[in-house]
Amino acid sequence: MALIVQKYGGTSVGDIKRIENVAEMVQAAHDAGNQIVVVVSAMSGETNRLIDLAKQISEQPEPREYDVLVSTGEQVTIALLSMALNRRGCPARSYTGSQVHILTDSAHTKARILDIDESRIREDLKKGRVVVVAGFQGRDEHGNITTLGRGGSDTTAVALAAALKADECQIYTDVDGVYTTDPRVVSNARRLDRITFEEMLEMASLGSKVLQIRSVEFAGKYNVPLRVLSSFEPGGGTLITYEDENMEQPVISGIAFNRDEAKLTILGVPDQPGVAFNILGPIGQANIEVDMIIQNVAQDATTDFTFTVHRNDYEKARTVLEKTAKELGAREVKGDKSIVKISVVGVGMRSHAGVASTMFEALARENINIQMISTSEIKISVVVDEKYLELGVRTLHDAFKLEQASAA
Repeated sequence: MALIVQKYGGTSVGDIKRIENVAEMVQAAHDAGNQIVVVVSAMSGETNRLIDLAKQISEQPEPREYDVLVSTGEQVTIALLSMALNRRGCPARSYTGSQVHILTDSAHTKARILDIDESRIREDLKKGRVVVVAGFQGRDEHGNITTLGRGGSDTTAVALAAALKADECQIYTDVDGVYTTDPRVVSNARRLDRITFEEMLEMASLGSKVLQIRSVEFAGKYNVPLRVLSSFEPGGGTLITYEDENMEQPVISGIAFNRDEAKLTILGVPDQPGVAFNILGPIGQANIEVDMIIQNVAQDATTDFTFTVHRNDYEKARTVLEKTAKELGAREVKGDKSIVKISVVGVGMRSHAGVASTMFEALARENINIQMISTSEIKISVVVDEKYLELGVRTLHDAFKLEQASAA
């Protein structure tokens, strides 16, 4: 008998017909002799509807009351799914995050899970029930309802799987697994049978939207085997797990990209100790995250300093940088919002040389100019003009032969 935590996202429970479909899938897994805990999101579009209601009252709703409101979406889904299961003769019981004692900190709208008391769930499982839990929510030490931020249902599912020491955490979504890259960009992108936590973390942080980053971090920390599956078509999905030393890893597992990049450059800054802090300190104080950084020192004892930020933060960051430029006596500030980041990811890079040269040669053949480069042990990222995004991704996908199952 396996203990399995299943999570179904908003599109999977988007209407009554889809909830009935989920009930059939859950019942089949339960009838096969497994203990099943189900975590569900709000029905597709419901959270946005609730947020819109709040915004009609106040542009800046009080965070505590905002969490009380938006947490109700999942409460509807757990009740409906439990009704559908019970009607089929599959005993089920629904719980909100508070009812199963998912304890979080008090950071409303973006709370973090601190502890879970799984005893109530275990009692129901022993009685043969399916336990249906509302994702995305918990309660703090004062009894206040809290929410975990967008995509928080993934984190709820992984946290429950860790607390219950589940055999597997299955994330059902509208895609049938993790692909070598976005199939909408590369038609022959291949679904991966497995990928490591490290690679999935990099893919998620670099633009892949399949899983929420926090859920992957949680799964890796507590060694919870994660599987991404489709709610709409059968298949084995993609298993996310630790690197298997006995299995030869492909050099590159996938290509991620991010359209939400913008670049800022401060030119002619006096080259002296502390220049990086003087530039990035005010950016950090403005709560703006910086991604890639390049510093070039000129012969006239000045430096040019370039960094990237999220495109939504561009105007705010430029305003801060203009002020810094005046204070430091810099020559000028330049910016570019028409850039993208393309990254190749693979744990196989650790033991294979030549990945960077293959990448750069492939892009050069297509006359794609690289503006910035960033590397880690298992990834290489480049910034290019956004008009080359799809060409760049397709070129690299071909260069590393990722359409082949034995890419190595």
